[in-house]
Amino acid sequence: VRRRAAGDDAAVSIGHAPQPSLRLFGRYLRDQGLPVTHQRQSVAQVVFNSDAHLSVDDIEQHLRQGGGRIGKATIYRTLDLLVRSRLVEEHDFGEGFKRYEHRLTQHPIHEHLICLECGAVLEFESSELYGVENRVRREHGFVPVRHRLEIYGLCRKCDEAGVELPSEGLMCPIETV
Repeated sequence: VRRRAAGDDAAVSIGHAPQPSLRLFGRYLRDQGLPVTHQRQSVAQVVFNSDAHLSVDDIEQHLRQGGGRIGKATIYRTLDLLVRSRLVEEHDFGEGFKRYEHRLTQHPIHEHLICLECGAVLEFESSELYGVENRVRREHGFVPVRHRLEIYGLCRKCDEAGVELPSEGLMCPIETV
């Protein structure tokens, strides 16, 4: 399991982004007939330099720390372009806002464990999911092209600290705990 922070814990270098990532984004913008602006490159650079799942607020904070002043509307529009380019993935972990991570990693296909107490996001890979996809293909004639697995609960740190999650709603009598 690889831990990638859910935001503030994230170490982000505002220095130089991997040039291939920025070049790919620039090529996508030009292919769409859009200008390659300094603001778009700055936002992309923060995302490409991070190993975290960044929120818009995280990105804005990192830009400010680097001396940049880019409005949230520009950040949102740039993130939309990055997602449409398929260089960045958008996640909704039920926090009331979205998080973003770049897809150009050594482990582009991974699943997420989300701590409901501290918001930590842990990543893991599961070869068993490929077996499920193959079985679905065989049994149902369905051709999977992508999947998403998110498991919500308590991270080890919160569990060891004795955090208890309140039960919400009704429990079905056939559910087992």
